[in-house]
Amino acid sequence: MLRLKAIFAILLVLVFVGCAEQSRYVVVEGYMLGTTFRVVANTTQPQDQIYAEAMRIDSLAKGSMSIFNGESLLSRINDNRTDSLDCHLLKNIAVARRIYNLSNGAYDITVKPLTEAYGFASKGKIEHPNVDSLLQFVGFDKFSVENNRIIKQDKRLQLDLNSLAKGYTVDLVAQTLEKMGCSDYLVEVGGEIRASGLNSRGVEWRVGVDSPFDGNNAPGQSCQSVISISNKALATSGNYRRYYTDSQGNKITHTINPKTGKSIHSRLLSATVVCDKCVEADAMATMFMAMGDREAVRLADELKHQGVQVYFILANGEEYEEFSTLENK
Repeated sequence: MLRLKAIFAILLVLVFVGCAEQSRYVVVEGYMLGTTFRVVANTTQPQDQIYAEAMRIDSLAKGSMSIFNGESLLSRINDNRTDSLDCHLLKNIAVARRIYNLSNGAYDITVKPLTEAYGFASKGKIEHPNVDSLLQFVGFDKFSVENNRIIKQDKRLQLDLNSLAKGYTVDLVAQTLEKMGCSDYLVEVGGEIRASGLNSRGVEWRVGVDSPFDGNNAPGQSCQSVISISNKALATSGNYRRYYTDSQGNKITHTINPKTGKSIHSRLLSATVVCDKCVEADAMATMFMAMGDREAVRLADELKHQGVQVYFILANGEEYEEFSTLENK
């Protein structure tokens, strides 16, 4: 009897050891959407399979939503070669419309003529763009969607989904991991993140927010703060990386006000959003930057009761000022 108990105990140990060996955290890295991606997951799936799925999603995203791929569906819509929308464009436009309404028009995906003129889209910049002439093609109210087709009031209207595409792609990768049976993971594409469960240390995932000084082009090397997340998505937007100085010494940032057509300047240097979906966090981070500091703080205070948390870094003379509605930080 004692011998049988001993054998049974050994078998239990072997089972638990076998499970521990099969369940492990793996790291998969590469390039997606013209930027870096990283997946950390507690999974039994081979790394090659996870990488292959990421590349499949990358190809899908580039073929649907990219303004840099001249043959993507979005590019063909912008060039009026088609008016048909696929499921990915329909979902992104629906999210964009909600954020547009939430921001009272400060967030608008029809800004492509402006971002392109300023040099932040697929073509070279114009030194002094004729903003007034471009604004006539900008406005969410200048197009509609019916029966999976886009109807433009003016053929020159164009869409730019760069403020959602990375977040949406992160969500697609996360959904694929969950279909594989993975519940502990972190997905990051160009700084936009979605995390589930716990990390390899058995605690919530820790994400650094970079200090927003001009030219801070080394993500993770100079962090202003660290945020803990689990079963949430996180996205950050700022004007300290994508900008240039024109011939007159003016700083031109990539966040453009769709109402004035001018580059955004305010005390708000960095906006981090934490919510359930990365596509929404991505869009709202851009939204807050476009709104400016006062309106952003006001709206963020309202949204904290709707599951949207923020961490803002604002300029205060030579120092930084923080505004946060985060539960974990």
